[in-house]
Amino acid sequence: MKKADIAMIILIASVSVLVSYFVARSIFGDVYSGTAKVKTIDKFDSTIDKPNPDIFNSNAINPAVQVQINGTGSGSATTSSGTP
Repeated sequence: MKKADIAMIILIASVSVLVSYFVARSIFGDVYSGTAKVKTIDKFDSTIDKPNPDIFNSNAINPAVQVQINGTGSGSATTSSGTP
């Protein structure tokens, strides 16, 4: 290739880059430069508040406690209706 061919390729490539930049900018628009408000949380501390008694009943069944139901007779487990 001659020097003139290489210079022509570089010129065409640079013009193509400039044209594509302006076309993409017109299609997609500028970068948003506004501000946004973001909610933040308060600082965590080590204190624990008492639960609301309207929601947490102190007499409720604790699902974390394992419950074993023993039937009468041979000690097998029974269903809620009382039949083995």
